[in-house]
This record gives sequence, structure tokens and C-alpha cells, in this order.
Amino acid sequence: MGIPEELILLERDAVAEQRKALAEPYTEEAWAPWREAAAAFQAAVTAHAEAAGVSRYELEMAVKQAVLHAEPEDG
Repeated sequence: MGIPEELILLERDAVAEQRKALAEPYTEEAWAPWREAAAAFQAAVTAHAEAAGVSRYELEMAVKQAVLHAEPEDG
């Protein structure tokens, strides 16, 4: 299954916002960027899965695998 670069970037953004949110004490304001980034990722996954006729779950898991368990780059 080909993974669109847009989905990779959206998930990376959500992960980065999650890390920022978890590094501080909880406040609505601190967690809002994480929730917004996660919602944007979920909406994009749903739209792409529907357009491509693929399993939404499998696409989401493939993106998360690619982002969270990426191969280290040489150099």
C-alpha cells in the first residue's frame, strides 16, 4: 500500500504536538494543538482511504508504523 507523503507529514506533526503537550502540565491550551493535529490526521486518513478504496484502519496503521518505527537514515 502506497502511503501519501501528506499523511506522513500530518502524523509527524501530531506526534510532535503530542510530545510537547505531554512535556508540560495539562492545560486545555497546551493540549489544543495536539488535538487539532490528531483530528487533521484522522480526517486525511479517512478521506484518502475512501478515495483509494482501501481499509481505513490498515492505512492508519501503515502510516503510524512508517512514522513511529522509521528506518534510521544513513549519515
